[in-house]
Amino acid sequence: MNWLLVVLGAVVGAPLRYLADRAVQSRHDSAFPWGTFVVNVTGCLVLGLLAGAVSVGAADAHLRLLVGTGLCGALTTYSTFSYETLKLTEAGAGLYAAANVVASVTAGLGAAVGGVALAEVFLA
Repeated sequence: MNWLLVVLGAVVGAPLRYLADRAVQSRHDSAFPWGTFVVNVTGCLVLGLLAGAVSVGAADAHLRLLVGTGLCGALTTYSTFSYETLKLTEAGAGLYAAANVVASVTAGLGAAVGGVALAEVFLA
């Protein structure tokens, strides 16, 4: 049963990642990978909210598998982040590459911490 929850979450997360990435990137005429940045930060926020909900007893292990492992696992993408950063560097856009690394890590951690805090405040 657990694996099915992960699969169901991933079935939603993977196409959502693709569609959100394309929608965001199509609105920016920039070498910066805004689509990947947005889906990764959004996934960090959702996972933070879920972790906070679990910590206060407002969510259970099944929801963690469905949303945390399945949906967020398929929505977020460390491999694409790494590849796009490498491609920026190879294209001579080192400043964009550095900004991608710093902004992605900072915003991702901030979103996760903020999500946990919000869930603990509003769901406790």
